[in-house]
Amino acid sequence: MPDRVQLRDFSDADAEAVDRIALAAFTQFKDQYSDWSAMAASVSRMSDLSRHGEIVVAGLGGEVVGAVVYVPPDRPKAEYFDRAWPIIRMLVVDPAARGRGTGRALADECIVRAARDRSPVIALHTSPIMTVALPMYLRMGFEFARKAPPILGVPYAVYLLRL
Repeated sequence: MPDRVQLRDFSDADAEAVDRIALAAFTQFKDQYSDWSAMAASVSRMSDLSRHGEIVVAGLGGEVVGAVVYVPPDRPKAEYFDRAWPIIRMLVVDPAARGRGTGRALADECIVRAARDRSPVIALHTSPIMTVALPMYLRMGFEFARKAPPILGVPYAVYLLRL
């Protein structure tokens, strides 16, 4: 039987693994962004998001294979989000570990945290180029809310899930 995904809170010791996985997860989209070096520099600092959010780390067999940032209500976030909304940010899974439910487990944990924070909704932004993530979010019940500004030439939109 394969290992089950284990979720836990981020610690500073996870920073290198989280940053490496974020870069690996986004590399498949490098030809879509108008300035891949700028995008790569940004995503490879995912661990910095622990200042404003709660990073959840996913492990399989003792190895870090994914992470997500849950940003609670009333914490700093992009202007296209309502500040009162909790958000899911930077959900990433190591390409070598995909297909085992890690992304869904990380998203579900953010929903649990939004319920803990008594929020009536949770939001995220994603892009049509993310052909695995966007359909997963739609299956989970997220609905299109509005367009978001493009990131380095890639279209994005905000999606909401009512809790």
